[in-house]
Amino acid sequence: MKKTNIAVYLIFNLFIFFIFSGCEKYRSLVPPVGPNYDNPDTEIPETWHRPPDPALIPTPIEIQKWWTLFNDPMLDRFISQAEKSNLDLRVAVARVKEARAQLAVATGEKIPLIDAVGTGTHAKTSGNIGAGEGTTGITYSIGLDASWEIDLFGRISRSIEAATGDYQASEEDRIDVMITMYSEVARAYLSIRTFQARLTASKGNIKSQREVLELTQSKFKHGLAAALDVAQAERVLASSEAEVPPLRSDLAQAINNIGVLLGKPPGTFHDTLRVQKAIPIPPVKVAVGVPADLLRQRPDIRRAERELAAQTARIGLATADLYPSFSLVGTLGLTSISAGDLLTGSSSFYTFGPSLKWNILDGSRIRNRIKVEDARTEQSLLAYEQAVLNALKEAENAMTAVVEQRMEFEAQMRSADAARRALRLSTKLYKDGLLDFQDVLDSQRSLFSIENEVAASKGQAAQNLVNLYKALGGGWNPPASLPETAKKPNPSPKPAKM
Repeated sequence: MKKTNIAVYLIFNLFIFFIFSGCEKYRSLVPPVGPNYDNPDTEIPETWHRPPDPALIPTPIEIQKWWTLFNDPMLDRFISQAEKSNLDLRVAVARVKEARAQLAVATGEKIPLIDAVGTGTHAKTSGNIGAGEGTTGITYSIGLDASWEIDLFGRISRSIEAATGDYQASEEDRIDVMITMYSEVARAYLSIRTFQARLTASKGNIKSQREVLELTQSKFKHGLAAALDVAQAERVLASSEAEVPPLRSDLAQAINNIGVLLGKPPGTFHDTLRVQKAIPIPPVKVAVGVPADLLRQRPDIRRAERELAAQTARIGLATADLYPSFSLVGTLGLTSISAGDLLTGSSSFYTFGPSLKWNILDGSRIRNRIKVEDARTEQSLLAYEQAVLNALKEAENAMTAVVEQRMEFEAQMRSADAARRALRLSTKLYKDGLLDFQDVLDSQRSLFSIENEVAASKGQAAQNLVNLYKALGGGWNPPASLPETAKKPNPSPKPAKM
């Protein structure tokens, strides 16, 4: 090839290079194919549907560390430890690392690919081709192979957009796991204190029942009571004592559970939690904000929205296969049949030029792959809408449970006070011979049941508040807006007429 032709060829290739890779203004005239993502329009009520209640304040507050409202230092310490050692949370963090690396892989496609190659090939040519016998020899070669895909129709940019959405969804999933972990640790701790309170109530009632049994035995000894009274008192006492082992078993399981939640072997905290403490008292009033706050606060909704964004980008990624792909390819190296001559100037060679690939006939596979991504995007949109509805349902149910449980607890407290008075009066009247023993037994059974329910109800009231904070997405402070990479892209300009 003449030097003039070589120069023209090089100038032509440089022109192609700058047109497709250097001129951003020209490239912007060809928008990425496929639909541009837009945040879904979400219908959400302006206020909660449940009737107004003075315990629920419709104003937003800081709920990043809601567990501190219980004023229990041990609960605070357990949650702090769980942040560092909970295994489910560490798995979620590893998933974020994986998604971040996948994003880096996708972003790397924007950079030219260069491979270093080296071969030493022993070959024999056929003697039946051309004149003469076949020849045998060794060919040595070293060099660089380079390729750079020009992202003319947005295949790479859509791939990066999809990987970005996946990465952001994995981060929201990590936050969701973290919020769940906070609530699980709090519920396990509150269960421990509730079982301890129920055990205390049971032991107090058993002590009272033993005293009544001794009274009955004394009266029977002096001929003032029937043997039936003694047998019934023994039966009630034994029945109450039988309630204690299951409570101790449940308590041990709750302590084992909190150990696993903190990434420790079961039983690690048996000594720490052996000393009984009262059930933490939740605050009387709770600020619940408005339903629209859930879209910003709930990580499961945010994750579903990011998954929708990533899936929308995959439509463009599949659509890009309908269009030709342009690349700049080249090879620079040295080749020789003699190892001694390999590094000489006469062994050099190079190739450089544009490459075009276009799927013209594929049996409609590309268009069907686009339909697949369309259907998956529809599923992602429906999953997002379902996540919003589930969040509203959980928040409404949690608020109802908080209010109704509090009313139930107050009624049970009044019932317990009345049951204690009834037992004292019936025992005194029975001791004086003015009342049948059956009334004493009824009072004993009633008080045992009610005091057990009071302790369980107090613990449930605290757990309901935990459920409410979880439903509201409490446990973290989300940013005021999504990251720049998560915002919906501006509409791409229309292609200029050529």
